[in-house]
Amino acid sequence: MRSWVEVSLRRIRANYRAVRDVAGAGVEVMPVVKADAYRHGAVEVSRALVHEGATWLAVSSVEEGIALRAAGNPARILVMADFLREDREALGAYNLTPVIHSLEDVAAVRVPYHLKIDSGMGRLGTRAAPSEILEAVAAAEASTPGAPLEGLMTHFASAGNFESPQTEEQIRSFERILAAFREAGRTPRYVHLSSSIAVAYKRTEAWGNLVRPGHAIYGYVSPARGAGAPKPALNVSPALTWKVTVLNIKEVEEGALIGYGGIHRAARPMRIAVLAAGYADGIPHRLGNRGQVIATGKLAPIVGAVSMDLTTVDVTHCPDLRAGDAVMLLGKEGNVSIDAQQMARTAGTISYAVLCGIHARVKRLYVD
Repeated sequence: MRSWVEVSLRRIRANYRAVRDVAGAGVEVMPVVKADAYRHGAVEVSRALVHEGATWLAVSSVEEGIALRAAGNPARILVMADFLREDREALGAYNLTPVIHSLEDVAAVRVPYHLKIDSGMGRLGTRAAPSEILEAVAAAEASTPGAPLEGLMTHFASAGNFESPQTEEQIRSFERILAAFREAGRTPRYVHLSSSIAVAYKRTEAWGNLVRPGHAIYGYVSPARGAGAPKPALNVSPALTWKVTVLNIKEVEEGALIGYGGIHRAARPMRIAVLAAGYADGIPHRLGNRGQVIATGKLAPIVGAVSMDLTTVDVTHCPDLRAGDAVMLLGKEGNVSIDAQQMARTAGTISYAVLCGIHARVKRLYVD
């Protein structure tokens, strides 16, 4: 194989249990498996999560929900960002629960749904007044009795920033809507505001009775910001290791130019490994002359530009490395490790983008 990832289903299950333990009794955990489970493989990951006790899963689109149903997944599936007209028939056919983002769509829904409130993020969700929302929900249920409001939700823009008042403002905005429902005797069965960060940093006032961890399920908690930021209460471990085969090893002389644009000039005689992966596989292009890999238990720098299908690495200090061996892009070997957050910092991006950027042509292997 040229390049592959190894996904530890044992770690996926352990991370789910860690979230469940922090959330505690009375709070259900809905793992987010959109974007092919952050490129870990939605079918296999979802199967492991259901086996561990998850009764809800969250996806982005109807298409993602259908793929899980086709694989025989029995969990409740929340479709968080898709109520396109052409996909609505499939919601009932595949027993998918949509998130509705506008009062106009409330009138069109034909299955139980969750209503999203735009509490201050400025993306999807209704910004209507509480009275308008209640009126629209009541009118829809009167015309379509089999399509009740089942959940009320929102999403935070900066839950990890403890210097900003935005999260508290969003909570207050959401609570005003929820209070109106309660006063009308219509408390939704599910109330959920929080994803991984709000769980990890124990913003318990924002948990409701359901939380939606995504990043944490795959082993990551983004660092909090602000002088008063607490330490994370959640301990999780990355579930994905990314490996690539060495195609060729060559010796280059001092002064040799390496890669497109000759952006690296060898300062000394060097031993170069040519790896069978590049930016088409998901290695960030900006790791050229910046990034590192793990070769024979040692950090080895990327030299020259990351190409579409190839990456060059200085392995002068790895004399035992041979063509056909594997090096590690993400993972741990001995006392050396590189995770998606480290790679993201070097590349000037975020760990979500690193994981979701791993291309489908990179083979997925599942280990326990």
